[in-house]
Amino acid sequence: MSEQRPTSDVLRVAAGEDRFGEHRGLGVSAIQFKLITDGGFIIENTFHAKGGPARHLHYDQDEWFYCAEGEFVIEVGAERFQMRPGDSLLAPRRVPHVWAFVGETRGRMLIAFLPAGQMEAFFREVTKANAMPPQDPALWRAHGMELLGPPLAV
Repeated sequence: MSEQRPTSDVLRVAAGEDRFGEHRGLGVSAIQFKLITDGGFIIENTFHAKGGPARHLHYDQDEWFYCAEGEFVIEVGAERFQMRPGDSLLAPRRVPHVWAFVGETRGRMLIAFLPAGQMEAFFREVTKANAMPPQDPALWRAHGMELLGPPLAV
């Protein structure tokens, strides 16, 4: 007979909700923190307009994308990928990448950062302005990333 674990470690975050009940705007989208552990950080990013972040790389995090709704374009290194619901993609650490919502309705993406690193702190800082993260190299570097270029033109 297997031992049952207590349910005190269970974390449920309702659809469309943030783990802490906070609103985090990024201009063209909003994010909800779903899971934060030493091993990873998962957000849900919901888009109401086209766009995405600047081209960048993470020094220590792999970034995993899961398209839940809408259409996205992701460039990882020299490769370009069309993402539709159900598609997932891994952008390995230290590889430049950029992505954008390009659909006509709403877009939703689950994004995991493995390990978590400074990503929670980065999103807490940049969502204060309700705009895509500024193209300030020092800000990105302070959170374990390198800013490499502008967002994709959409």
